[in-house]
Amino acid sequence: MKCIHCQGRLERGRAPFHATRKGYHLILENLPAWICAQCGETYFDEQQSAAIQETLQKLDEQAERLAVA
Repeated sequence: MKCIHCQGRLERGRAPFHATRKGYHLILENLPAWICAQCGETYFDEQQSAAIQETLQKLDEQAERLAVA
């Protein structure tokens, strides 16, 4: 696999994911990922991406409930 930004070689590793949205911060540490050996860009597999999206959706719903309370 190659990096879409610099065409560098991707290597398996572990990386964090950070998101700031709707009044909260989410930090997931040490996730399995593909990391570009040249520029350091991080890519997550479909399974990790789906889990991240599901987590964000659930947190969005909880954040909305807390804001209304």
